[in-house]
Amino acid sequence: MTSEEQAKPAPSEQPNDVPATPDSTESVAPAPEATPAEPVTPPADTPTMPSEHLEPAASPAATKPATSGGWFWGTGRRKAAVARVRIRPGDGKFEVNKRPMTSFFTEERDHQDLLKVLEATRTTGQVEIQVNVRGGGYTGQAGAIILGLGRALRNYDGSLEPILRDHGFLTRDPRRVERKKPGQPGARKRFQFSKR
Repeated sequence: MTSEEQAKPAPSEQPNDVPATPDSTESVAPAPEATPAEPVTPPADTPTMPSEHLEPAASPAATKPATSGGWFWGTGRRKAAVARVRIRPGDGKFEVNKRPMTSFFTEERDHQDLLKVLEATRTTGQVEIQVNVRGGGYTGQAGAIILGLGRALRNYDGSLEPILRDHGFLTRDPRRVERKKPGQPGARKRFQFSKR
């Protein structure tokens, strides 16, 4: 040890709640005492947003509040299709573009795919569903409705999110039609090769 290190006094260890003495080199602040949390009320002159006075949503575990009509929204996209899905507690009515789902989609595969979301979350017959869908074909529109329905159910009841995510109902399918390339008849197809 050098003479400087020997001359320095060792810093004394003090508990956090004991105030530091003026002769010590380090100052230790006393720990603040815990006070019980009291509800904070904003001053009367502070402007409030209209959304702050809304009542809680119908579902206790809702992640987003319902709109004025009690609807929970979810938007889904697939290929070129966009679906705006609205759900609320009801009798299980399922309408797509103001038509029953079974008359809008003629393929049994599409019916089953749409009902899988409700069966996985055990909400069949418990929610009323209205969908507006535009663009794309039947496959794209069905895929967009599945994603929109999954997002709307998550907003309706946040406890359904693990089930929806495990089944892939909250995952956007990014696949789209690949563009045609110049000098080729399609995206991947080539013209027949001629050696001479």
